[in-house]
Amino acid sequence: MILYVIRHAQSANNALWAATGTNDGRNADPPLTDLGHQQAQHLARYLAAPVEEVYSHADRHDRGGFSLTHLYTSLMIRSIATAGYVAAATGLPLRAWTEIHERGGLHQMEPDTGADVGVAGPNRAWFAAEYPHLILPDAVGDAGWWNRDRETEEEFLPRARVVWRQLLERHGDTNDRVAVVSHGGFFQSLLWALLSADALPPPAHMGVRALWFGVSNTAISRFEFHDGIAAIRYLNRVDHLPTELITG
Repeated sequence: MILYVIRHAQSANNALWAATGTNDGRNADPPLTDLGHQQAQHLARYLAAPVEEVYSHADRHDRGGFSLTHLYTSLMIRSIATAGYVAAATGLPLRAWTEIHERGGLHQMEPDTGADVGVAGPNRAWFAAEYPHLILPDAVGDAGWWNRDRETEEEFLPRARVVWRQLLERHGDTNDRVAVVSHGGFFQSLLWALLSADALPPPAHMGVRALWFGVSNTAISRFEFHDGIAAIRYLNRVDHLPTELITG
């Protein structure tokens, strides 16, 4: 398996933080900005570019194209919107994966109390109306995909480990080339899940403060799994973006 982990394009929350340095006015499930839509379109064209035959070492850097076979997205709007461009450009089915959501899930500050509480997520009927091309897991029903309190920091890493196991179960012993469109915080957890817990000291707050892997909006990171060996080929590539569109 070759795995591409891609961060969503710029969201309204990303733009808010960049402009103000605060989360005041944060949206629990923000849409893409106009700039984010431009980023996603560049990403989609780049991933769908015609495949060319190249020398094997150059292929490790995807100089011959990506030849994606599978495309997954989280159920957060910014991720679905980003991946939707990729699905349209590549012709791949777009499958939702509940567990690859951003750290914390859907949550919002209550203006009166200041408490950070969980916010209900859209249900199956809403997704069918708004994103009819999106293939939903059976578990998404009438109650909505998110209907609980905010996810705690202690839950971040275990969830990422579950996703790694599921990736290997679905694609690990294949030649599949899998793209996962997800989030900056989840990307941190996923890398910590891949890195041996015995080889590194446990990160404070699951890597939130101890170590941060930089990942820009629509950045691509490539991982390879063959014969029980995992290789990180590159991280945080934004070759597809003009300089003025790089954010995050």
